[in-house]
Amino acid sequence: MTTTDHANALTAGALFQRLRDGVARTRGDLVADTGLGRAAVAARVDALLAAGLLVPAGAASSTGGRPPQVVRFDAHAGATLALDFGARHATIGLADLSGEPIATVSRELDIAEGPETCLRLALDQARELLRDSRAELFGVGVGVPGPVEHSTGRPVNPPIMPGWDGFDIPGAVREELDGEVQVDNDVNILAIGEHALRGGAVDDLVYVKVATGIGAGIISGGLLQRGALGSAGDLGHIHVRLPESPLVAPGDERDLEAVASGTAVAAALRERGTPAHSNADVVRLIQAGDADAITLTREAGRVLGEALAIVVNLMNPSMIVIGGSLGRVADHLIAGAREVVYRRSIPLATQHLRIEPSRGGVTAGVRGAATMALQAALSPAAVDRRLAAQG
Repeated sequence: MTTTDHANALTAGALFQRLRDGVARTRGDLVADTGLGRAAVAARVDALLAAGLLVPAGAASSTGGRPPQVVRFDAHAGATLALDFGARHATIGLADLSGEPIATVSRELDIAEGPETCLRLALDQARELLRDSRAELFGVGVGVPGPVEHSTGRPVNPPIMPGWDGFDIPGAVREELDGEVQVDNDVNILAIGEHALRGGAVDDLVYVKVATGIGAGIISGGLLQRGALGSAGDLGHIHVRLPESPLVAPGDERDLEAVASGTAVAAALRERGTPAHSNADVVRLIQAGDADAITLTREAGRVLGEALAIVVNLMNPSMIVIGGSLGRVADHLIAGAREVVYRRSIPLATQHLRIEPSRGGVTAGVRGAATMALQAALSPAAVDRRLAAQG
């Protein structure tokens, strides 16, 4: 590539990616980092300053003469919205351009009421957040509890979302709000959020959500892996060797989700005479020290470990994160899972493996959805289009 070709390829949008880490740099730093000439860097930095994506950040130390000026990414130049739908609730959040949540609101809803009703509730709340902030909207990220064809943003045969199959979520959101719209399933959103929360320090991570069902989001080489059509990570529907336990009958051939999810633990508790009808009941019982709930959750962790041992041997992640509603009492799940994973995985794959509870808390889905939206809204091409539109 000639020098001219290199300069043309490294547009202002591409240069901007070097600054999204928030580290302040001088124009001289960017010249050294990119190989562009001083005039080319100055022109690109000036355009980004004019667009408000960069701001002056004082002056660097001088080695003689006039101190060089420093610029940095302005994460407060705009905002992104996140709509994180669950089966019985939605969390609507506003985040800055680094993906950091600014404000969140949770609302009860029934995802089975269909897309028009659920999206109307969420979008009305989103507009209130946006109006209060007075920030320019850059993008919208949406997470839903079912399979999604990411390229179109349409759910595909979602089992607990009647009326959502094939629905054009991005189109419906764009009718109400400007900006890029990205849609994915809730577990992928959580994996993106967990990766972002850890500052990108863990580039090979598997996020496992244990709730009504079981699913996984896979980060490999720092990137979310969706697979050919978006169904990667469907951990709950694989069949594994089921150890003998109170959760497993002889000859049991059910899949992982039917044996080790929060719903399965609640059913096993009911068989023992304990009134448990939901994940929340299981969590409540564990927090109250109920011995049966603790024992059965640890057994669920052992069954989960059978599946995770396969994942570890195949993918060699450096971290497995356990989240979801049962993630609130993840210690018991993790204890059971560790027993099996370290016994059934090859030593090289577990040499530095960590199995930890999620750090994301209630804003994990918001952070993930916002980060996904920003990957599109602040991509080199999107930034270049924004600069061209602003002249």
